[in-house]
Amino acid sequence: MSTELLAPLDLAFWHLETDAHPMHLGALAVFDPVPGAQPRELLELLGARAAAIPRLRMRVRDVLLPVGGAAWFTDKDFDVHRHVKRIVLSGDDFMPQATRLAGELMEQPLERGLPPWQMYLLDSVGDGPFAVLVKLHHALADGMRAVAIGAGIFDQIASAAAGRGAARRRHPVPPRSWLPGPQEAAGMALDRLGDVRRALGVGASVVRASRLDLRGSTALTARSSGTRRLATAELDADTVQRIRRTEGGTANDVLLALVAGALRRWMLERGEALPGVDPRALVPVSRRRPGAAATGNRLSAYLLGLPVGEPDPRERLRLVRTAMDRNKAAGPLRGAGAVAVLADQLPALAHRFGAPLAGNAARMLFDLLVTSVPLPRSALSLGGCPLRAVYPMAPLARGQSLAVALSTYGGRVQVGLVADGKALPDLDRLADAVHEELRELHALLPAVPAPA
Repeated sequence: MSTELLAPLDLAFWHLETDAHPMHLGALAVFDPVPGAQPRELLELLGARAAAIPRLRMRVRDVLLPVGGAAWFTDKDFDVHRHVKRIVLSGDDFMPQATRLAGELMEQPLERGLPPWQMYLLDSVGDGPFAVLVKLHHALADGMRAVAIGAGIFDQIASAAAGRGAARRRHPVPPRSWLPGPQEAAGMALDRLGDVRRALGVGASVVRASRLDLRGSTALTARSSGTRRLATAELDADTVQRIRRTEGGTANDVLLALVAGALRRWMLERGEALPGVDPRALVPVSRRRPGAAATGNRLSAYLLGLPVGEPDPRERLRLVRTAMDRNKAAGPLRGAGAVAVLADQLPALAHRFGAPLAGNAARMLFDLLVTSVPLPRSALSLGGCPLRAVYPMAPLARGQSLAVALSTYGGRVQVGLVADGKALPDLDRLADAVHEELRELHALLPAVPAPA
């Protein structure tokens, strides 16, 4: 039976979860049908491909050592039908129904005695679009790892993975001893010492950055209800790139500025006074090295004040770009945003008993999560049905009312807004504000001269 200890950050996510604060992330993938595609056949295909992903056959169990630790065990009673289900929607307005249902399904915790994931095939009577909702516990995957796991359902990725599997079977790799040599041991010791020094620096930054005076948006500071709501938006990726080329910075800077502007519009329309302190966004950064093993969460983050008090869209973008440049110059292992790296230095028992304290402290450090999720650039399909869009969904931290996730596919930037359903009943209006902000910022750019 295969076993693997949960990495420290995975263990932290596992213990942070409560019934009112499920710690899973996900995505709503929307497909266009092709003639002859049958829902039952798609459901069987989805189940077969999910069952072929080894990580999805593993569940979490406590272990004796290290004390307070847990490990991934292959589930000998694995049954994919417990995890892959079909829900038929009624009516013709598919997307509003699918997003509403996705929010309701995302508020339901995953069963901890089973491999912690679910997939739902959402379709309707007739020949309209259908969707696949993927839910993965954050202990199972960070954003990049979730993409790697979830992509296994697509035709192109599944066929490539089958080819790689056959190649591995033809050319077995001899096992390597887990015992390090003298030079490796010395290098590991130096790395560990460096990790401890970095952790002390991050810990001091966290204490300095924590705030008790939360003069933020009333909606963003509302008491958690345990409910979830999803709203989506789509932006033209070429327009985002044109703004980037004109104003400088990165496409992610542009998207962060759009989120800031959308929040400003939304707050003013609600009649809220703009906060005296800019709401802080936690912007995750992957620490996964190219070519490294893809197991476990490997995350750090930057803290970014979203300049909602600035009325000029171009100035908001400049402020975001300057702050992000400053974050990048410091690096992802420094500053209060790198709080996730502290998890690597804590013993398993500390995660088990310290999770409630850590969860409650998140609100003192940041106000919302804004994350970008990379997707494959090639065209994807399921059972020959082309993928139209993927709306990523990030988890809400305890005390948080809003999380924003963005991904780019097919020339469009898809935005997934996940919110506490009672705190933000007008989440669709915030999604509309993202569109309006892009239009205004683009309209302010200098006109492109006509070619001679």
